[in-house]
Amino acid sequence: MNNQQRKDRKKNVVSFIPNGDYYYNKGLQALQRDQFDKGHKYMKRAVELSPDDPMILMQYAIIEMELQKYDHALELLRSANSLDPNESDIVFFLAEVHAHLGMLREAKRFATKYREMDPNGPYLDEALEILEFIDHEFDFDLLEDSKESEMHYLQEKARRLMERGEFEQAVQLLESVIEEFDDFWSAYNNLALAYFYIGEEEQAKALLHTVLRKDKGNLHALCNLAVFYYYEKNEEELEEILEVLVKINPYSLEHRYKLGATFALVGKNEEAYKWLKSLQRKGFEGDPGFYFWLSHAAYFSGYEDTAKSAWKQLTDLDPTKKGLEPWHDRDKALHSTSEFDRTFILEKLNNSYSSERLFGIFLLSKSEHKQEIISHPKWVDIEKLTTFEKLALAYALGHRFEAAEPKLKTFLKAMKATEILYEQNSPLDSVKSHLFQMWFLLFEKGLEKGYLFKNTDALAAAADYMFRSSRFSGVTKKAVAEQYGVSVPTLTKYVNDLIQFLPMYD
Repeated sequence: MNNQQRKDRKKNVVSFIPNGDYYYNKGLQALQRDQFDKGHKYMKRAVELSPDDPMILMQYAIIEMELQKYDHALELLRSANSLDPNESDIVFFLAEVHAHLGMLREAKRFATKYREMDPNGPYLDEALEILEFIDHEFDFDLLEDSKESEMHYLQEKARRLMERGEFEQAVQLLESVIEEFDDFWSAYNNLALAYFYIGEEEQAKALLHTVLRKDKGNLHALCNLAVFYYYEKNEEELEEILEVLVKINPYSLEHRYKLGATFALVGKNEEAYKWLKSLQRKGFEGDPGFYFWLSHAAYFSGYEDTAKSAWKQLTDLDPTKKGLEPWHDRDKALHSTSEFDRTFILEKLNNSYSSERLFGIFLLSKSEHKQEIISHPKWVDIEKLTTFEKLALAYALGHRFEAAEPKLKTFLKAMKATEILYEQNSPLDSVKSHLFQMWFLLFEKGLEKGYLFKNTDALAAAADYMFRSSRFSGVTKKAVAEQYGVSVPTLTKYVNDLIQFLPMYD
């Protein structure tokens, strides 16, 4: 081919730069061939190239819902709806995603709107199912105005941020919400919780007192104050709040749940059982938190059958709670020195839950029977361990780490905190073993959420204080802080850090 031919060919080449439509069609083709991963990748790229195309946004949202990424799907569908409010399919999927997120008022609003927009539409049966379910199971008026709808959307978004431990982002969002909606007390209450979780205790309490001045008797504010005083060991203020709470007789299911869960958390088990059991008698089918608190309240109030039934319902919803029953201490008495008990260590290593296996791996590092355990027929299948468990095992077996990678640095920080906690509590009797079971729950959840484990002395002190203060009277922050060589404010900060990884209620 001579130079002239090359020039002529070059003139005939049409430059092709794929756009959103190209990847959208590629994504649809992949989905039709059941190539879900490819379809997801192509549709994500389509959205990046065409962020203002409502149909592309809708299709990507549908894929995200399939992956149970409902928060992201909601954001995509809201954007699509704002671009094309007349597209009925988008309205239907807004109904569906709100239903998945438990935002039933909004689900009902969009399902009703879809039925009105497209009475013969392809999703009519599904929309009617949503409406039938909500009307059968729940009793509320259909509609709030658009302002109230926006308030609840932002509130739910903030709540989900808090559930993921993203408290700084939740604070920013909720601050903007109360600035715009200055009498939205639910947002104030959640903002107070978010402040408390990031260590701004005084600001959190001040906000709740503001609520109580402007909305006297606000139950959520009273309950949140009780929780704050409980964690601060402020017994005088706690008793004053509890004297008020025991006189309240709420009618709504939401308020009964909040009151019962609060009583259970602060150890008022008989009062907690009264309200939580009343919900169950009314046919209330709660979330995992409801069954968690009902089981504890029932067990410590002497209603063992109810406690076991509630725990069964909890583990059906959340299998990770198996082995954490409130009667576990009675039924599973541990040996007086757990790190020297081969059977106990092997049981932990073969437990079905990661936090328990991490505890077993740590005990292995302290055991006199390390080689015997490693060669035992019940030794773990290393290939089935999680990444953090493999790191813990390498640590237990004396591997030398080159701590350059950030996640590895964080892991080693967490292990250093564990060693400090062990140094202060060894050898491990049955009670102290439960301290470490709690710690490895925090350890695992913290690593999963990217927590940095910065101040290892303070973290060990915080875990020790949280455990001891929940079991024994007379435990003070000052004494624990001195034991670990940290200040009381620092201890308080890290207690608040770790609280976010414990079972809590909304």
